Amino acid sequence: MNLDKASDFMATHARLLDRRRFELLTGEGDRDAALAALNAYRNPDGGYGHGLEPDLRSRTSQPGPALHAFEVFAELAPAAAPEAAALCDWLETVTLPDGGIPFGVRVPDPAGCAPFWAGADPDASSLQITAVVAATAHRAAAHDPAVAAHPWLARATRFCMDAVRAKTELHALELAFALWLLDAVHATEPEAAELIALLGEHIPPDGLVPVAGGLEDEMMRPLDFAPLPGTPVRALFAPDVVAAELDRLERAQEADGGWRVDFANYSPAAGLEWRGYQTVKAVAILRANGRG
Repeated sequence: MNLDKASDFMATHARLLDRRRFELLTGEGDRDAALAALNAYRNPDGGYGHGLEPDLRSRTSQPGPALHAFEVFAELAPAAAPEAAALCDWLETVTLPDGGIPFGVRVPDPAGCAPFWAGADPDASSLQITAVVAATAHRAAAHDPAVAAHPWLARATRFCMDAVRAKTELHALELAFALWLLDAVHATEPEAAELIALLGEHIPPDGLVPVAGGLEDEMMRPLDFAPLPGTPVRALFAPDVVAAELDRLERAQEADGGWRVDFANYSPAAGLEWRGYQTVKAVAILRANGRG
């Protein structure tokens, strides 16, 4: 990994929010500036929209952007922001009776939105989105007592644990995000270890799980399931498999210093925004794994 080239890519191409996140990641950031950049996407109801999720350009508060907001709240550690608990309050308003949240709520302004966002069923709980939002909220909760104690997070976590146990087949994204959640709660949820082992049976030794409905060669890979070392989910993968994936991630840095996502984008703006987002993610994973 060439960190200088990555920095140049971010300065040249990335949206302000991801530039601020990159600065925090590399030790030169300002937490207040990162929070201010995030709050440009915030709505008065406490939720987030306005393209914070690049393929969901709607101004409306949505569960998808909540994931990205919690990513930033986690990166503000050890500082906590009151907006994080307010986001939990908003999520409570869209939580369904079973404790899950829908993939999306109604989109009145679908221009530039991926069809799976614009056409989401607001009356059906989604394991995929509930798991990934809750998993990321738990990362913020590690240093934010207000998030840790919020009833929405407990309900969402319980929904996911029950849904995982009830399912016999899982989409690759459901599988990955459920494992993220179980990693996040393994120290406090006694059944997490059992469920991690159960889900591990869905992953072949090479760690490659095709994404149904995605691009022809789109896969969830070992680092998509377990990006960080030393976690229970990482233990599902042989060390040589992880090392090869880290080598692959390093090689994926392009000549301009940035990385690309391996899934479809739904607008030119989204394609470029995803590159900045993915560059932050790639650098974070490589550094966490001793590669930079």
